[in-house]
Amino acid sequence: MTEQAQAVIKFLKDRKIEFDIVEHNAVYTIDEMLELNLPNLDAIAKNLFIRDDKKKNYYLVVIREDKRVQLKSLREKLGSRPLTFASENDLSKILGLTKGAVTPFGILNDEECKVKVIFDESFREALIGVHPNDNTATVWLNSSDLVSIIEQHGNSIEFMEM
Repeated sequence: MTEQAQAVIKFLKDRKIEFDIVEHNAVYTIDEMLELNLPNLDAIAKNLFIRDDKKKNYYLVVIREDKRVQLKSLREKLGSRPLTFASENDLSKILGLTKGAVTPFGILNDEECKVKVIFDESFREALIGVHPNDNTATVWLNSSDLVSIIEQHGNSIEFMEM
């Protein structure tokens, strides 16, 4: 695991947050992730880093791996300007992440707390599996712990039916 992933694990341990972790080969897509036959596949999250067309609002959308996000529909729910996927440069600059390693733990690198995290309603008070800022491991924890981490960091959160 990378230093960034080890820092996330240390962060969880220091806060006495219960979690399980599995190290695996690097994965870059949700399909590659599913091919690993990891435990609790139904809890795996797909994470999308998007922005509005003026680069004023950034969103991290956390949904179940089997769901799809229609950006036009999400735009209407958020009351935002047109949405598109953020660039790899924005991903690196804002969340300190690389393509394939997008995760809610990247919020810990969002120094300006400019990213709003949108969780699929089905993750409320549920087990969730996400990368620890590195796509060679997956961490499972209760979503309420993850939400608490994000809120304590200062980023806003919304649960939304996807």
